[in-house]
Amino acid sequence: MSIDKWNQDYFFQYPRTVIPTSEGDVEMPIMYYDDSVMMALFRVDHERAQAMVADQGLQAVRIAGNKALVGLAFYQYRQTSIADYNEVGVAIAVVPNGTAEPSLPLLSMFRTLDKAPIGFYIVDLPVTTKAACAAGREIWGYPKFVTPIGFKQTGRQFEGSVTDPLTGKNLVRLSGKLGAGVPAPLLDLVLYSHHDNRLLRTLVNTRGGAKACLPGSLRVSVAASRHPMAQRLAALGLDQARPVFVFHSDKLQLRLNAGAEVG
Repeated sequence: MSIDKWNQDYFFQYPRTVIPTSEGDVEMPIMYYDDSVMMALFRVDHERAQAMVADQGLQAVRIAGNKALVGLAFYQYRQTSIADYNEVGVAIAVVPNGTAEPSLPLLSMFRTLDKAPIGFYIVDLPVTTKAACAAGREIWGYPKFVTPIGFKQTGRQFEGSVTDPLTGKNLVRLSGKLGAGVPAPLLDLVLYSHHDNRLLRTLVNTRGGAKACLPGSLRVSVAASRHPMAQRLAALGLDQARPVFVFHSDKLQLRLNAGAEVG
């Protein structure tokens, strides 16, 4: 389907602003028309997660005792307003310092974006194109780098991988067979990042519906590598980790908005 066809859809009829980057102009918000996602959510030690956000003006949210929530998400963007690419995000659920944590943090994430205090701080965000890398780094300050990313789903079987750009070997791998699942909504997202010494809060509007699944045999494998992404994943305790649950969809659509400075 052509982009002109998508732009007749109310979801994508949104005011656009051009922002220059080193790889060309980007129209904001960035529109994602036809995409897939495999998002695995993990409980990790709260102290390990907090150590990665403590100097960012953020507090890792506590869930189920002394645990924090970390997402590992593989995206296959087949058609977007900045061309097709793949992406992998590693992110920690956080609130800005001084913000009260909700008493039911997981349920609060289903609130509307205007009322959602919990967001995700991205610690790694590899992508497969220079244009996507430049946009993420120069508009939001996201920790992007360019490298090959594998994304393959056949029924309930999934295989996702990030290549180490220095060695050409697997840096991280998410693979296995998903367990039983039920239809579920896709979460709208709040993302926190730092750009030009400012803390930004970015809203991501989603559409398309998903399936929430038990993890089945899905597991993470982290290489014994000196690459910073592998080091951070290992520090979070994600090597050989089993997700708590998984969301996946092959009908994902997004509007990635510009960030607003947090006061």
